Amino acid sequence: MQASRALIASALAGLVAAGSLAAAPAMAADKEKCYGIATAGKNDCANALGTHSCAGQATKDKDPGDWKFVAKGSCEKMGGSLTAGK
Repeated sequence: MQASRALIASALAGLVAAGSLAAAPAMAADKEKCYGIATAGKNDCANALGTHSCAGQATKDKDPGDWKFVAKGSCEKMGGSLTAGK
């Protein structure tokens, strides 16, 4: 009985993970990297200039090397850039 529950839980976890992976490409298609708009600690990934290597590690607001994903077409309206600054 315990083994059956573990198997079912494992199968459900796999289905949830597979659903998340399938949605990722579609979500990425309507997003773009926007540099220079992230606030300290709120960036989405590594700094383009190599000052840090992970999300949430921006140390200052609107660093031109830090980026966030935004809806396609909205970056420049928000005061950002589609390319990393220096």
